[in-house]
Amino acid sequence: MSDKSILEKLQEANMDAEIWWDSSPLVYKNWSKSVVEKAPEQKRETWKKKLDRLFDPDKPKKTLFRGVTTNPPLSFNAIKDNPEFWAEVVKGLIREHPDKGVEEIFWMTYKQIVKRGAEYFLPVWEESEHTYGYISGQVDPRDVYDADRMFKQALDLAKLSPNVMIKCPGSRQGYEVIEKLTAKGIATNNTLAFSVPQFVACMEAVQRGLEKARKDGVDMFRWRSVITHMSARYGTLGDLATQAEARGIDLSEADVRWAELSIFKRGYRILEEKGYPNKMLMCSMRISPPMTDGSKASWHIEKIAGGDVVYTCPPKYIGELFEVEDELKDFNPEAIYERPPKETLEKILRLPYFVQAYEPDGMTKDEFNKQGALVATAAEFSKATRATVDFVAQQFQAEGRM
Repeated sequence: MSDKSILEKLQEANMDAEIWWDSSPLVYKNWSKSVVEKAPEQKRETWKKKLDRLFDPDKPKKTLFRGVTTNPPLSFNAIKDNPEFWAEVVKGLIREHPDKGVEEIFWMTYKQIVKRGAEYFLPVWEESEHTYGYISGQVDPRDVYDADRMFKQALDLAKLSPNVMIKCPGSRQGYEVIEKLTAKGIATNNTLAFSVPQFVACMEAVQRGLEKARKDGVDMFRWRSVITHMSARYGTLGDLATQAEARGIDLSEADVRWAELSIFKRGYRILEEKGYPNKMLMCSMRISPPMTDGSKASWHIEKIAGGDVVYTCPPKYIGELFEVEDELKDFNPEAIYERPPKETLEKILRLPYFVQAYEPDGMTKDEFNKQGALVATAAEFSKATRATVDFVAQQFQAEGRM
């Protein structure tokens, strides 16, 4: 068993790559404690040291994580991690703002979660001269097709802390918001993105925003742009399997993984070729059962190792990596440039759902809003948002306000 965690080894494949935490920093202490408690007895002390090196809430500048992504389900997890505390926070907001309703208090609560998380990473942001230490705050997924509401929410979130990066969806309206935020020098994270056409739309929106910012003399000290590929969500939530079945095409797990990875890699190549200032971000990663050679694998990191990219890792995924880290192969620093097997690419190119996502002109901006994985993920995130709203409503009831 190596003294280094699998994520530390991944970082060594390219020191410009970034490992981020895909959850609220508020949950890390309790989560890491639970991982150690469940670890095999002979590994507990080693795992504890590895987890402390990934992130120590008391010493964020000394640990591996360089940033944070959150979304509505992950923010709700922060509430579930300490419901008594957040119940009191919400009740306090209700008393302070007796004229506000459930939705308004929900938004205040959500901003509290983002702001408290940003405080952990502000020292990292300052020490790195605004390169690292960002935390993503997401606009309301229920408004994924409403540019005006998302822009207003984004400006509100941006006021919380200079290291707050605004997460905007890959809808047509989302790219309008990304362009306007870029023009104001506000960092953005393009979420709900599953396809090369969306990645390109983000790159172009950012270019237009940067041009306007230069003309207007905007200070860009807090600006960054990352483009998130929600990889496994593309393969499992969209139409890939349905279309394959309808055409009598047998897709192995390796085929599905290569479909996801091919999309990410093509986006990465376009960024390199064009010299755009965005950075690709890999999320929604999975541990796969034995595929090609009988060994455990996590191709979402193995096959893009060595890239100047961001890997944002949720708690569950990190826990799974620890469990199989002795079975995973060493990282190849050139893996980012590996292409899919010819027979695999030929197979998946028979599926319109893949062609639309793989070809830079495979979809129009209006078609983004109908993309299967986007629709499904927006619905899931909206459901989690409603759960948070209901938690707030319960506190209104406890206060005798409903």
